Amino acid sequence: MVNKKGNDKSMKKVAILANGGDVAGFNAVIRGIVKTAENNGIECYGYIEGYKGLLENSYIKLDSATTASGILHKGGSVIGSSTNSNVFHYKVEENGQTVYKDLSDVCVENVKSAGFDCIFTLGGDGTQKSARDFSLKGLNVIGVPKTIDNDVACTDITFGYNTAVSVAMQALDRLHSTGETHHRIMVLEVMGRYAGWIALEASIAGGADVALIPEIPYDLNKVAEKIKSRINVGKRFSLVVVAEGAKPINGEITVKGLRDNGSGVDNTKLGGVGETVAKQLEELTGLESRNTTLGYMQRGGTPTAYDRVLSTKYGAKAMELALEGKFGVLAVLKNGKLDSVSLEDVVGNNKEIGAVSGNTENSNIRRVTMDDDLVKTARNIGISLGD
Repeated sequence: MVNKKGNDKSMKKVAILANGGDVAGFNAVIRGIVKTAENNGIECYGYIEGYKGLLENSYIKLDSATTASGILHKGGSVIGSSTNSNVFHYKVEENGQTVYKDLSDVCVENVKSAGFDCIFTLGGDGTQKSARDFSLKGLNVIGVPKTIDNDVACTDITFGYNTAVSVAMQALDRLHSTGETHHRIMVLEVMGRYAGWIALEASIAGGADVALIPEIPYDLNKVAEKIKSRINVGKRFSLVVVAEGAKPINGEITVKGLRDNGSGVDNTKLGGVGETVAKQLEELTGLESRNTTLGYMQRGGTPTAYDRVLSTKYGAKAMELALEGKFGVLAVLKNGKLDSVSLEDVVGNNKEIGAVSGNTENSNIRRVTMDDDLVKTARNIGISLGD
């Protein structure tokens, strides 16, 4: 349920936390919140390293004259971020033993003692799941949807995504010339976890011939047919984009390893499917194949113009929602318009407080659907989706 504070004049201090993997646009959101807050006579602070800072009561003052100055174009986050801090199941060492404790009440007390009237949570599905849980504990929380994967529910786009797609597109532009020169299959493995947005949009933008996404289990024989049909018309090279969460028909996702980041976070490290696909396609087609795994290149660096504007809009909108007394919500973009939705809608069926986020039965992440315009466009222009 959305809480309504009503009297915006009572708001004096707010705090921002950036959580999860870094993306281009973090700082632009922070700047948007800070500038809007200052224009309304409100002080702004930033928790250091996301929910970890919330737990440790570690924060700094943010203002457009010093700490939040000159940050619009910068990648990363000036207040850091954490990828392993589910404070509802926090990993601690006691007497040489690893145990997990719910330390969320410590965080609530920290917020109250600091006198913050609202906490802005910049993050993906896991971050917003914890935001929902904190709203149930009485904190005034407003989320802002961040992730290069573009998989946060209830919004059309997340900040950081456009930059990641642009980086992948540029990689395809460069791989195109190498593939064409040496008559090779050039495979590009991109991020996205369990959603294929980056792979699909980058494939269209970069002129790929094949796009393998998690939502469509692939048949490499179908992919090989596509590549052979290109060979038959004199095109002795192909570009293949593979999402890290793609899997073959009747197969499983390729797992690179497991992290030990504690309970209540997705500890699965994806990666390696691009190398597998390249090797198998070489055997099936007779063309030399090479894989490039783009990795963290997609996350870092300066944001695109689109992400700078989107992030600024999200930041300003989030502060606007706070001034209106609308809490327990996520700032979203729907049908080209800024809006908000309840964090309850964002978490969907993932209702249990402190529950794991990510690729679970109850997760509410936004995946590519078969009626999406990107899927239709890809098929219309002859991109093979491996089915």
